[in-house]
Amino acid sequence: MEKFRKEIRAGIYAYLVLSFLKKEKTHGYALRKALENISGGKFVPSESTLYGILRTLERYNLIKGEWMEVGGRVRRYYEITKTGEEVLEELREEIELMRKVLEDNF
Repeated sequence: MEKFRKEIRAGIYAYLVLSFLKKEKTHGYALRKALENISGGKFVPSESTLYGILRTLERYNLIKGEWMEVGGRVRRYYEITKTGEEVLEELREEIELMRKVLEDNF
């Protein structure tokens, strides 16, 4: 059952990462802090989970990453791709439909 819960959470994290990257290009640590901040610390992926999600999203060409030096630190910055924006929009529509079904029926 725990594996199933992890898979569900990973999907939710992937959606949140795409949503955040639609707003701004950033690095993994900043993404993790943003998720922590918006959830009041209740919805924070582990570093390994987050970086696994970033690798998966990059493999599917939903985001792209590039190494950049900012403030003397070299970090991998990620941004959403056109394909990622299209997938995000489809996911938003599906989530809205699920929300409506749940509210109307359960």
